[in-house]
Amino acid sequence: MRSERAPSTGSRQGGVSRSRRDTAPLRWNPEPDDVQRSVAQLVLTIVEFLRQLMERQAIRRMEQKTLTPKEVEAVGIALMRLEETVKDIGKRFGLTPEDLNLDLGPLGKLM
Repeated sequence: MRSERAPSTGSRQGGVSRSRRDTAPLRWNPEPDDVQRSVAQLVLTIVEFLRQLMERQAIRRMEQKTLTPKEVEAVGIALMRLEETVKDIGKRFGLTPEDLNLDLGPLGKLM
């Protein structure tokens, strides 16, 4: 998502205080292409996060032997197809797998 700095209201000899301008909050740039890319990034991030959770659960169930071989195969294929779909849709919007790993600030990365 492209962002622009908010206009500064501080004044000094050039009309704008440099320190105020540098600390101005980022604002959302509502260009249609940016909106679509941002929504795609958010949706794909959520889907990828859920896919990874389901994959971990499937691995636990395999290790505990609570899945039949047929179920293991079906879950594996479904998760691989979902991963490929996320990658394909991401490519359409110019998103890389790293773009789907949100930075949660002090909590670190999502995935």
